[in-house]
Amino acid sequence: MQHVKMYTSEYCPYCVQAKSLLQRRGVATIEEIRVDEFPQERMTMMQLTGRRTVPQIFIGTTHVGGCDDLIDLDRRGELAALLAAG
Repeated sequence: MQHVKMYTSEYCPYCVQAKSLLQRRGVATIEEIRVDEFPQERMTMMQLTGRRTVPQIFIGTTHVGGCDDLIDLDRRGELAALLAAG
């Protein structure tokens, strides 16, 4: 199973939704980086992704995007393969 990293904030329903989907797909551990607690991490996230909003999800070295992107990946049947790669 690939390493999953997610930039999040505390009161983010999209972050909760993305974590729930990943857990339903078998992800036991998500490295969560809270940009609301560590503002410098938001700058890092923006440099890596070009985006300001959370969540921003990485599976392995692949930037998946946000919650909607993750849901789309799952609907296309590509999420399981990405999680299993590596």
